[in-house]
Amino acid sequence: QVQLVESGGGLVQPGGSLRLSCAASGSILSINTMAWYRQAPGKERELVARITSGGSRNSADSVKGRFTISRDNAQNTVYLQMNSLKPEDTAVYYCNADIIPYRAYGISTNYWGKGTLVTVSS
Repeated sequence: QVQLVESGGGLVQPGGSLRLSCAASGSILSINTMAWYRQAPGKERELVARITSGGSRNSADSVKGRFTISRDNAQNTVYLQMNSLKPEDTAVYYCNADIIPYRAYGISTNYWGKGTLVTVSS
């Protein structure tokens, strides 16, 4: 079975940095777009950044210039480098990916990780 596992969350001071990782595992044929979402208390889940299999990236206006998404295709891993963190960045961060498993007849399935908590506080 295919799964996504996030890591790297924790407590950081305003202005600090943190790097999140998400590794996909299981019987995988290919991974298309990978993305990071976040959900703050009392708010809807929102897209933070995404990256295609070819390396094209986009991100939310609120994190432009501060967050960078990247991926290591050989390791089936996506990263989110977060710099200049603000208290407003506090949220559970979720990994998301479109994956074609083996024996799936070419059909892509969307997968979610369980999330990792990022708390930005002094």
